[in-house]
Amino acid sequence: MKNVREVALEGLITIEKNQAYSNLLLNNYLESGKLNKKDAGLFTEIVYGTIQRSITLEYVLAPYIQKQKKLQDWVKNLLKMTMYQMIYLDKVPARAAIYEAVEIAKKRGHKGVASVVNGVLRSIQRNGVPDLTLIEDDAERISVVTSHPKWLVEKWMEQYGVESTEKMCEINLVPPSQTARVNTCKSSVNEVLEMLNSEGFSVQKGTLAQESIVSEKGNMAFSNAYKNGYITIQDESSMLVAKALGVEKGDNIYDCCAAPGGKSTHIAEELDGTGMVTSTDLHEHKVRLIKEQATRLGISNLQAQSLDSRRATSIFKEEQFDKVLVDAPCSGLGVIRRKPDLKYTKTLKDIIQLASIQLAILNEVAPLVKKGGTLVYSTCTIDKEENGEVVQSFLKENKDFEIDINMKDLLPKSVGPYINDGMLQLLPHHFGTDGFFIVRLKRQV
Repeated sequence: MKNVREVALEGLITIEKNQAYSNLLLNNYLESGKLNKKDAGLFTEIVYGTIQRSITLEYVLAPYIQKQKKLQDWVKNLLKMTMYQMIYLDKVPARAAIYEAVEIAKKRGHKGVASVVNGVLRSIQRNGVPDLTLIEDDAERISVVTSHPKWLVEKWMEQYGVESTEKMCEINLVPPSQTARVNTCKSSVNEVLEMLNSEGFSVQKGTLAQESIVSEKGNMAFSNAYKNGYITIQDESSMLVAKALGVEKGDNIYDCCAAPGGKSTHIAEELDGTGMVTSTDLHEHKVRLIKEQATRLGISNLQAQSLDSRRATSIFKEEQFDKVLVDAPCSGLGVIRRKPDLKYTKTLKDIIQLASIQLAILNEVAPLVKKGGTLVYSTCTIDKEENGEVVQSFLKENKDFEIDINMKDLLPKSVGPYINDGMLQLLPHHFGTDGFFIVRLKRQV
């Protein structure tokens, strides 16, 4: 079996080559048996950390390899992951990390490559890391210090200012806590806390959503509480979406971009066995995930089917639903803490294309909302082009809808300061949650 650093290098190469998502790849490696369980923590730390800090590592590395014109990509990845250990991992002695890197270079390349790797890493160890906070240009400084592409930093600075952008980029480097939503149809928050603590988990009540619990130790997805349908793994900001709908018993509700089912099942729990949630998603395999979640949670008032929601009016009748949720496909820039590679793979073109798709979905499903009914639009991104600007475009084309400024009465008081013009925009540093956008729209009678 290969040692943990060799496997970590393989992982980094795969992510870069195949544009694979790091969280999915990590799960595959852990499940495939390529890795000892005792090495899982270091493997995860090296792969995630190297990706998280990629721009910083490249900036520090650049002067040492500028004369190496033909340095292969795997060698750069090996240097970066070793630098990550040297700079950011206190428990890993630099000499051990360098030794391992040189041995891997010998195996994958030849003595010449190993000599280059050794020379570069020894020089960095000797010279140390320059003070990156002295970079004068704000956008470049934030980009290099927090490893976010400069174009993205500039975009956020324009939308939110320097201070908020810097805070947001800094917290994106901090791994998120795992949170779960209690299935209130089955139990109470206090009962589930006792359940999990008795299983050996260290958990406490969440700070934002009333049904939330936070794990300080242990993956709750492996708990009996999860297996038996008492909890759903979900971020606290995401739990606010069902609350914004203002679910009432007996409602007929449509969730049109529903996979993997976190919000759909939350809505069904809010209905408490009454009414019906109709959940659709574009891909059949994702629809199966929704059905599996509903079964695990013991939910019977949910039906799921495959459908492109841009064709929803060909399947459903006008004014068929009391409430409709559009949790739209988006750039995901609010969940960079969970998927660090997102910040490198998303482009401005993606954002523009996604905004167009989001508006098309909203326009398509709007007629399905009953007069006097509710349409909630949400995304897990922080970009105004995908959020506020999409809402304004929708309102221009749909004069019978208006923003419901009373949404604030349905949500925790703590988020009040982040609701502007009736629209909630949570940034990751506000509560340590995912970045999330939510607006509640009412169809006039």
